Amino acid sequence: MIEIVSADRCIECDICVKVCPANVFDSVRKQPPVIARQEDCQTCFLCEIYCPTDALYVAPCAEGPTGISEAEVEAAGFFGSYSRALGWRRGKPGEQKTIRPATFVLHHDRSDISPSGGFLK
Repeated sequence: MIEIVSADRCIECDICVKVCPANVFDSVRKQPPVIARQEDCQTCFLCEIYCPTDALYVAPCAEGPTGISEAEVEAAGFFGSYSRALGWRRGKPGEQKTIRPATFVLHHDRSDISPSGGFLK
């Protein structure tokens, strides 16, 4: 179950809001998202996995809130632990990554193309 959104780590990208299938978070302008419907959390870990700064902690216990504090999560190294267990690598706290779309360039020598647009060879 989602337990913590760290204000110190969060860059307010709202990726967690977008990937959550249970609509657990509410987006707040210029602030970290709020855990608004914790009881609806499905413990799918999508928010934690996709968080670019490891600002979220999802407790593996799906039965209810654990009451763990942010300081305890930090001390135990739990921020981003599920992502790391899956082999995903993320940025450092507070580090905003620039994501650039992939660009594909196809180059063909025009002698290969017939007037109808198909390849001759």
